[in-house]
Amino acid sequence: MAGLIPPPLIPPGPPAWRVLGRVVDIPEGGAKGYPPAGPDFAGLFAVRRGAVLRVYVDSCPHLGVPLAWMADRFLSVDRSRIVCAAHGAEFRIEDGVCLHGPCYGDALTQVLIEINDGRILVPAEAGRFAGRDVAD
Repeated sequence: MAGLIPPPLIPPGPPAWRVLGRVVDIPEGGAKGYPPAGPDFAGLFAVRRGAVLRVYVDSCPHLGVPLAWMADRFLSVDRSRIVCAAHGAEFRIEDGVCLHGPCYGDALTQVLIEINDGRILVPAEAGRFAGRDVAD
């Protein structure tokens, strides 16, 4: 059977979702952090600009540490960039790409979201540390 390429492994059915929070709890032009879903997870944070809401894994691509220096402090003073408190790296809000700092060109991990009745839903596995399976 040489030469056969197996189909990609795609889990059956839609992803399992968990509620992250409510849209109204994130100030316009601001950000809000959320704690890890469990011991094998990083926290998540959301950034709101107008009608657009983005959620990222709260982990610097350079050091793997949380970004905020205190609760919900993910943005620059002028609220134009996401900033890592550990070394000052700056990330574009629109796509999480690092524009300045030791992780230049790398990006934050963006999380798929659904908005349902004002609630922010994320995949149940969002923020799980790489290499850790559910059975670990």
